[in-house]
Amino acid sequence: MSDTNESIVATEPANTEARSTAEAVARRSYGKLVAFLAARTHDVSAAEDALSEAFAAALADWPQNGCPANPEAWLLTVARRKFIDMNRRRHSDKYVDEDPQQIAEILESTSCGMEIPDRRLALMFACAHPAIDKTVRSPLILQVLLGLDAAAIASAFLMSPAAMSKRLVRAKSKIREAGIPFRIPEREELPARLDTVLEAIYAAFAEGWIDAAGTDIARRDLAEEAIFLCRIVTELLPEEPEALGLLALMLYAEARRPARRSPGGEYVPLADQDAARWNWQMIDEAEELLRRASAYGSVARYQLEAAIQSAHVSRRRSGDANWQAVLQLYDALLAISGSPVVAINRALAIAEIDGASAALQSLDEIAADPRLAQYQPWWAARAELLARAGATGEARRAYEIAIGLERDPSVRRFLERRQSVLASKTS
Repeated sequence: MSDTNESIVATEPANTEARSTAEAVARRSYGKLVAFLAARTHDVSAAEDALSEAFAAALADWPQNGCPANPEAWLLTVARRKFIDMNRRRHSDKYVDEDPQQIAEILESTSCGMEIPDRRLALMFACAHPAIDKTVRSPLILQVLLGLDAAAIASAFLMSPAAMSKRLVRAKSKIREAGIPFRIPEREELPARLDTVLEAIYAAFAEGWIDAAGTDIARRDLAEEAIFLCRIVTELLPEEPEALGLLALMLYAEARRPARRSPGGEYVPLADQDAARWNWQMIDEAEELLRRASAYGSVARYQLEAAIQSAHVSRRRSGDANWQAVLQLYDALLAISGSPVVAINRALAIAEIDGASAALQSLDEIAADPRLAQYQPWWAARAELLARAGATGEARRAYEIAIGLERDPSVRRFLERRQSVLASKTS
């Protein structure tokens, strides 16, 4: 073996350790680091750029010199120097160097803010500043603090990735130009910012929920973190019924995760799931949370969504059809949200009561919404209802589109099987 090959082999473990350390830091501290940098400069976009360069520097330096004892402080030091360079080019000496120990101490002392026990959650409330456009506060949290990319965020809000990217860029520019203070709010400011934080938590959970089998570590961690953050919100604001409702909603969903895949890894829809595989302890906790929320007499989105999940659980427990109650809940939810996603699920409930033709008429009421053209559940629902109504050709075409839009291979195979049944009927 040549000296060159020996050198390459010798550095492979170091490269692996460096990359593993950097990935671990990114998962646990990316949002915290960006937030600290942005708090000093009011420039979220530049903070992200500087931190990205710091991670690149780490992957070049750590394999040679070893991973530092405090990698967050190392990254923050490098990112701060990038800021200094940028500001010097802008003829400003406003920012000065700080040694790693100072940075670590500042990070610890400033990130916790008042009485919020989790740094990430505290910074989520900071991102929900009323001076930031309401439509972009949650996406900003998802990108800056939870590390989701524009495509995933856009999917959650039924937008194109390009449109979402532009919206985020504009928001970051406004933060910089207007000098919006990136600080932890006082306790009395939290309720006014709660809706934004809950929306971001739920969107993060939904992204983690996509990986039904829990084999994608990043997505599984995201779902678990969303539940963890919501638990803290309910402890911090115990009399906020929507926080209780959201926690219940996520627990109902997470309780079904073990049954969402067959032993062979195939997708199993809710109607066909083995309820014995559900986490009933988690469901019981969700039921109690929903009862607590209802006691406040102020019903809103997350409580209604959780109540729908509770109705599905009740049907499996009792064996009694309760679709009329589910439809009433969807009616109330649609009146509050006007969401096409809710309208799709409402149509599926109508199908159970009045048949597929009535459900298709309900879907036709939202068919002109341009956001649905690339929305997989819309096409999957249409395909299912068209198949039930006997419109086999249209159903096959709708399945074709749904299959093309689906990212999960297991769900794609499920849709292909449904489509193949139609093919056999016409052959």
